[in-house]
Amino acid sequence: MDIKKIMKLPACGGCMAKLPPGMLKEVVKKIPVFNDPDLLVGFDTSDDGAVYKLSDDIAIIQTLDFFTPMVEDPYVFGKIAAANALSDVYAMGGSVKVALNIVCFPEEDDTAVLAEILRGGAEKVQEAGGVLCGGHSINDRETKYGLSVTGVVHPDKYMRNNTCKIGDVIILTKPLGVGMVTAAYKYGEVAEEDYQMALKSMQTLNKYAFEAASKFRLHAGTDVTGFGFLGHLNEMTTDEYTIAVESGAVKYIPGAHRLAEEFLTTGGGQKNRKFLTDKVRFENVSAPMQEILLDPQTSGGMLLSVPKEDAAELMKILGDLEMPSCVVGEVQPRKDANIIVY
Repeated sequence: MDIKKIMKLPACGGCMAKLPPGMLKEVVKKIPVFNDPDLLVGFDTSDDGAVYKLSDDIAIIQTLDFFTPMVEDPYVFGKIAAANALSDVYAMGGSVKVALNIVCFPEEDDTAVLAEILRGGAEKVQEAGGVLCGGHSINDRETKYGLSVTGVVHPDKYMRNNTCKIGDVIILTKPLGVGMVTAAYKYGEVAEEDYQMALKSMQTLNKYAFEAASKFRLHAGTDVTGFGFLGHLNEMTTDEYTIAVESGAVKYIPGAHRLAEEFLTTGGGQKNRKFLTDKVRFENVSAPMQEILLDPQTSGGMLLSVPKEDAAELMKILGDLEMPSCVVGEVQPRKDANIIVY
């Protein structure tokens, strides 16, 4: 039996399975606010994780993420799901310490598949420098896997997603297009080279890009997942500034453009477009490029807001990493939209 080819793929896998952002915002409004002076970051700011101060020198970062498979190989799925969950710690400016497995699995299925998922996840936690120390599992009709992750950061050095400074440039640390490529691959619509590029991207920890960037002045950051490049960039904006995006500078998996031209896009991308209608203004941007910018990403790269004078040196260092980075935009004085794409 070939363990690599027996995963059951749901209609919607990876971060494309996220609930729509508009729906989540309405639900979160009904949750009571917790007034604790040591809670430095909670759920009220759409940030990537919670930050809780334990002492003058230590704060913990708490996050979790899990989803259904988007690839057939259970070992690769485990690595992707773990890399995606671990990413939120880097997006908050911290380092990984402890992780717990979250597992939903049909009890009638082959346990060898589950073992491969867990092996892949454990290897990524180990690569991140953390310790995997248990978890929880339930019987479910669909396989789901992820991690609850605890990281640490100095209480004065955690990173937010919406503290950009006017004049900053925005750097993206992985190419886009993962959502469309993985979805279309199931139907034989994607070149193997493009698919392998997507797999490599999803398995790559954001640890390396963050460690490079942490040597510079990081004003804000987040990671790109189910709400797409524009959805997560929108969360970096405030009423004080607008982010201008140069669409021609954005790197993407080559085959994604053809998929977008042929309308082989995802439902998640259309949900992102609907939510961002009054928040993003496109100026002479082609329809395929718009779809790439809206495409839901699984274990996507980081969006980093850094001073313009630091960008060239940081890009030199990022250029030595496996994943290609690019300067995609600039933080400007407030205009008539959160994001303007040229």
